[in-house]
Amino acid sequence: MDRHASPAALRAAMRSGAFTDNTSGFAPGHVQCNLVILPDAFAGDFLRFCQANPKPCPLLAISPSPGDPTLPALGDIDVRNDLPRYRVFEDGEVTTEALSIADRWQSDFVAFALGCSFSFEEALLADGLEVRNVSLDCNVPMYRTNIPCAPAGPFRGEMVVSMRPFRAADAIRAIQVCTRFPAVHGAPVHLGDPALIGIDNLDAPDYGDPVPVAADELPVFWACGVTPQIALAHARPPVAITHSPGCMLVTDLNNSRLAVL
Repeated sequence: MDRHASPAALRAAMRSGAFTDNTSGFAPGHVQCNLVILPDAFAGDFLRFCQANPKPCPLLAISPSPGDPTLPALGDIDVRNDLPRYRVFEDGEVTTEALSIADRWQSDFVAFALGCSFSFEEALLADGLEVRNVSLDCNVPMYRTNIPCAPAGPFRGEMVVSMRPFRAADAIRAIQVCTRFPAVHGAPVHLGDPALIGIDNLDAPDYGDPVPVAADELPVFWACGVTPQIALAHARPPVAITHSPGCMLVTDLNNSRLAVL
């Protein structure tokens, strides 16, 4: 698949099953989103969870009404088919991955689209900074931490972070660049010793792929939109659906619209 394909062309390839890979570096210039789909009975508490935890859960769009699979604010999108891969949860546990959820759709489902770090990766690259997972054409490494999220109803848990290594001067610049994008996780939440946030081994991410960290580099950690998947394990809704880590919803929204001066 051409990395410079339009969001519409990329979503069409996902709908047909022709594209099932992670989406980092694809459709440059356009916002990518994490996805969480829940029964309406859980939607109010999850909305409050997002509002209480804007770093890992920056809310960009929500279903117009229960059972509506579209997200018109983000483009001509059908959340039942427009992601490369989905995760299906039952009672808080991942039970399967799927390429489509059309056969699992319920009339009470509400979809939440959350900002994704793949959007600020573009800003880092435009500033001349290397993004290691893009250079290596792999999924970004993601880790569970000991950083607590603010609870809301049954939703609680610790933050998940994504990691990108930089030399010290570049890490400072990365912080400056990403601070301009609060709607896609904003500035990092930690840099340096991973043990301080509960990460034992950078070579063994909980999600995604490991990337090398050179001796003169610092690991830099951003809040990650996989965090709701931890909260789902605590809330234990009878059914919930998310994106598979790294396999995002690619929207028609321009990244530039999310920047703050």
